Amino acid sequence: MLSSAFRVALLAGSLALDVFAVGVGVGIRGASVAARVRIGLAFAGAEVLMNVLGVALGAAAGRVVGAVAGYLGFAALIGVGLWMIVEALREREVTFDLSRGWGLTLASLSVSLDSLGVGFSILYVGVPLVPTLIAIALASFTSTTLGLTFGRFLGRRAESSAALAAGAVLVATGILFAALKFAGGR
Repeated sequence: MLSSAFRVALLAGSLALDVFAVGVGVGIRGASVAARVRIGLAFAGAEVLMNVLGVALGAAAGRVVGAVAGYLGFAALIGVGLWMIVEALREREVTFDLSRGWGLTLASLSVSLDSLGVGFSILYVGVPLVPTLIAIALASFTSTTLGLTFGRFLGRRAESSAALAAGAVLVATGILFAALKFAGGR
């Protein structure tokens, strides 16, 4: 039997992987330290919020909504990425800012929709709720800021096509996570 601390770490770590990947995609375009902190806080807050909503909605609704919630989030990521690619190919400045306002809200919620499904079962996994939510917030914030930093490094290497690369990474991330979710049967 896995210890409670290990289950908390596993849960927080698995939820942090998607925000890391999205952070890389967003970071390719570059982000200031303030923007990285803002995005990290927004992503972590959205992950916690979705888990809390999932817990509140309960297991019965989780079987219906939880199965598609992650896919809706992945579809939103793919949509944002495709839009960025189209704008980059048109050689226009991409004005969809994922570091503030509605862009940040959309990115935060889309990347955390799978957490809604996790929230449905979090109490049944045998982990304490508050420490788990704290661990999820810390892991998400850390993973997001690391992803943004890594993405910024990649963006400097490919400045001329950073918007195109950022869009491609977001599309690939959405497709990859949807495929993994489908293959895992969750």
